[in-house]
Amino acid sequence: MKFIRTDIEDVVIIEPLIHGDERGYFVETFRQDKLEEFLGFKLNFVQDNESKSSYGVLRGLHYQLAPFAQTKLVRVIKGRVLDVAVDIRENSPTYGKYVAVELNETNKRQLFVPRGFAHGFVVLSDEAIFAYKVDNYYAPQNDRGMAFDDKALNIDWIVEKDKMQLSAKDTKQPSFDKADKFDYGVNYYE
Repeated sequence: MKFIRTDIEDVVIIEPLIHGDERGYFVETFRQDKLEEFLGFKLNFVQDNESKSSYGVLRGLHYQLAPFAQTKLVRVIKGRVLDVAVDIRENSPTYGKYVAVELNETNKRQLFVPRGFAHGFVVLSDEAIFAYKVDNYYAPQNDRGMAFDDKALNIDWIVEKDKMQLSAKDTKQPSFDKADKFDYGVNYYE
């Protein structure tokens, strides 16, 4: 497994080693010990989630506030998505910046999205099956989001806006400047 720091140091791309032959492939998709060794702190994933979406479905930008903030480890089982993590830790050197990575069934890449980041993805293939681990349970009272198309973020989602499919919830999210945030320097893992 290879761990790659992105332009936002806390967001990490994980590239697994794929063993393949004429019969198919084998890939180790998760090694808690290796991930914790790389990150330098302990994790406790408590829930696995999976979604199926068609082309143009955009889910995000979502997060949960403390004390129910979530770390996410995301991957694509089938298809292709553009996956995005936005730093929403006020006073962070990368506050308001984002990382965008294509995750797909061929490269088997994963993205580690720490607490303090908003997360979203858009489907680039006809269909995608998206899976993710979280280290805290869903807490509706702490569920938050922000507008995926906020001009302050200027995210290039690749898919044209008129071809996007959004939930009612995601069409009504607040702008980046009005959304609830995290404080940089606070350890949300304690």
